[in-house]
Amino acid sequence: MNVGWTQVALAGIWGGLVAVERKAFLQAMFSRPLVAATVMGVLLNDVPSGLFIGMLLELFHLGTANLGASLPDNDTLSATGTSAAAATMAAATGAGSTPALWSISILLFVGLGRVGQVVDRGLERYSSRLARKALASAEAGQLTRAMQQNLWGMWPHFVLFGMITAACALAGFFLGPQLERLPLPALRGLAWAYPAMASVAASIAARGSHARRAALYAGLGAGAVTLAVVVYLYLLREGG
Repeated sequence: MNVGWTQVALAGIWGGLVAVERKAFLQAMFSRPLVAATVMGVLLNDVPSGLFIGMLLELFHLGTANLGASLPDNDTLSATGTSAAAATMAAATGAGSTPALWSISILLFVGLGRVGQVVDRGLERYSSRLARKALASAEAGQLTRAMQQNLWGMWPHFVLFGMITAACALAGFFLGPQLERLPLPALRGLAWAYPAMASVAASIAARGSHARRAALYAGLGAGAVTLAVVVYLYLLREGG
């Protein structure tokens, strides 16, 4: 088995960058699951995996927000880790991106959101200590030192989340050959599990909007997403 170390490195760099963008710099929504996962797919030469995984996780996490002391699941890590693993699994199998592969990646790595939440809590304490030191340095007229301390607060986000994302990409190379051993009925079931998960994610997104007709929107959204994915699967089968 050949491990694409360049892909692992690219996954780690992008995972670290969007982690910093999410919490400490720019905050221009590049860290949203749809964008983060799609760009990961572009970097790892597997746009379908990034796009379809990003779409599902964007819907799943659409109602979450980082407000005050409340820390939601880390939707960015969930998206980058899952899409990186899916892309490297596809590369390892040589069969390309498939809905079965997306389903397996989501089932195995969607829990990274909770892992990221735990890491975020630890980093919040570290960043708070640095912020107090930076404020004290600024009040003492040591502006350069204060700026350096603020910059040091960003590095742990880049390093830790980059390493986790790179580990997911590396895991994909090892999981890919195992995927090929699954029986055909299991792969077909996993392929059809993706539209089911997408419809549930669409329902969650619409239901969480608190709109007056949220239940109706949830049903319509679930139906629309399911129809779109089913059409895609049909076209994929006809083209294959």
